Formats: sequence, C-alpha cells, structure tokens
Amino acid sequence: MGALRSVLLAVAAASAAGAALADPSSAPAPALAAPLGVARWSAFIAEAAQRFGIPPAWIAAVMRAESAGLMELNGHPITSRAGAMGLMQVMPQTYAAMRAQHQLGPDPYDPHDNILAGAAYLRAMYERFGYPGLFAAYNAGPARYGASLDLGTPLPGETRAYIASLGQARATPAMPSAMRSGQRLFVALGTNSSLFAAPSGAASDGSEDAPRAPPKAPPAAPSSPELGGLFITLNAASGPGR
Repeated sequence: MGALRSVLLAVAAASAAGAALADPSSAPAPALAAPLGVARWSAFIAEAAQRFGIPPAWIAAVMRAESAGLMELNGHPITSRAGAMGLMQVMPQTYAAMRAQHQLGPDPYDPHDNILAGAAYLRAMYERFGYPGLFAAYNAGPARYGASLDLGTPLPGETRAYIASLGQARATPAMPSAMRSGQRLFVALGTNSSLFAAPSGAASDGSEDAPRAPPKAPPAAPSSPELGGLFITLNAASGPGR
C-alpha cells in the first residue's frame, strides 16, 4: 500500500509539472536580456552628462569609438597599448587629475567613475577647444591638438580616422544649431591641413598650451540620453573608425 501511494504521488507531481509547462501563463517569465554595448551604461552616461553639462550623445559616441562599451578584452580589463583604461579609455595621468578634481574613486576601471572621468575630460577639452575640436583633443591630447591648430601640423592618421568615425553618427536635437546648417565641418582626411578650424578667439602664439577664449556654453543635455547620435550629415570626407 505504501509503495502504491508513492507511485500515485509521483504521477500526480509529474502531471502537475506537465500542466504548468502546457499553460504558458503559469510558467515563470524568462529573464530579459541585459542591454549590450554602450546602451548598458545609459544611466551612468546620463548622470555624467548632467553633472558636467554636455550632451549624453557626446559621451556615448566617444565610448563607442574607444571601447564599444566593453569592460574586458580577452579576459582582462580593457587597456590600450598606450595604457588608456576602461570604457572611456582614460590615460592614467588623466584619471589621476580627474579623480583629484571630482572626488572619484581609486579604481580607474570602475565603470561609473571611468565614465565620469571621461565626461569631465570631455568638458575640459570643450572649454579649451570648443566643438568639435574637443574630440580631436580627447584622442590626440591637448598639446598635440593645440600644436596642430597653432602651427598647422597635421594630426595623426589615427586621430583623423577617429574623428571620421564619430562624424558618421546620427544627428541628435541636442547639437548646436550651427551644426545643423549643412556647413563643412571636417577637412578632407587626405590633406595635411588642420582637422578643424581654430575656435573663434583662439590664441595663436605658437605655444601648445596657449590659453584660448572659452567657447559658448555647450547645448543642454536632454532629460533622457540620446545614445544614437552625435553629428548631423555633413559634406565631409569620412573613413573607418579605429
């Protein structure tokens, strides 16, 4: 009798399990896949954009070009051959400076603090070089980009390709109105001229660290991050990103 009872209980349990599988409403809902790439960090991007007063599209586009939103590569924290670290590929000395100025944590690979450091540096480059020169300065460094503006020396091919990759991004309403006029923004990438014109009022005394007149305030960051766009379509040469 006890054996029969055990068999009946087992059959009942199996029947209940089968009924649950047959009825989708009783089955547990599958877990939603986590966002991939840059979209995964949209909350941190929005926070950084708000804190430093720049459009989230700028941060997202730089992250996409620098790391594609990846924290690791081949099982190791993502680091360039030159030593740039994390999602925003911030150099060690840059992170140290941004950490001191903005009370960031000690780990440059922490995604939250890495994004804040990158956004703070973008803002600093904007205040010095304006839009869109901040992107060239972010990639090449302010000294090299300043020399390119002041002395007319060409930027490295890597930087020109980097800027071209950013220039292929879609438009966002947060861009300055001057950028929506169809004007030529980039020079042809095959030339030896400066990638961008010097900002209005920029000093040109040959010093790579010469002070430049501050540009107008950047466009206000929208309340929700627009991660898909950076520039409008422009009459400019473009090429593959790095």
